[in-house]
Amino acid sequence: QVQLVESGGGSVQAEGSLRLSCRITGDDIRNLCMGWFRQAPGKEREGVAVVDGRYGYTTYGDSVRGRFTISQDNAKNTVYLQVNGLKPDDTAVYYCAADPIRFNSLSKDNFRYWGQGTQVTVSS
Repeated sequence: QVQLVESGGGSVQAEGSLRLSCRITGDDIRNLCMGWFRQAPGKEREGVAVVDGRYGYTTYGDSVRGRFTISQDNAKNTVYLQVNGLKPDDTAVYYCAADPIRFNSLSKDNFRYWGQGTQVTVSS
C-alpha cells in the first residue's frame, strides 16, 4: 500500500517561499507518477505540478508555472514542491498524490493515492 505524508506548509507573507515535502512509502518513486494539488475553500481541487518518477518529465498548471518547481529525491523516496513568489491566491491545502500509471496529467482523477494535506496560508 502506497502511503504519502506531506510536510512543510505554513503561514507566509506575499512574495515568500516554502518547500513542501512528500515522503512516500510502499513503492519506489521511480515507479510512480507524483503530483501536487491544492484546494482552496469552496473551490475544486486543482492540479499544480506533476512529475514522472522514472524520466523526470514535469507538467505545471498555468497559474504556478515559473514560480513553483517540482522535484524528487530518489534516495529519500520523497517529492518536493518549491513554491516561490507566493500570492494570497495560493492559499490552500496542498495535497501530494501518486499513481503507478504514469499519465503525467494534472487531472486528479488519474491519481489513486493521496496524502492528508498541508495548509499554506499567504497574507498580503
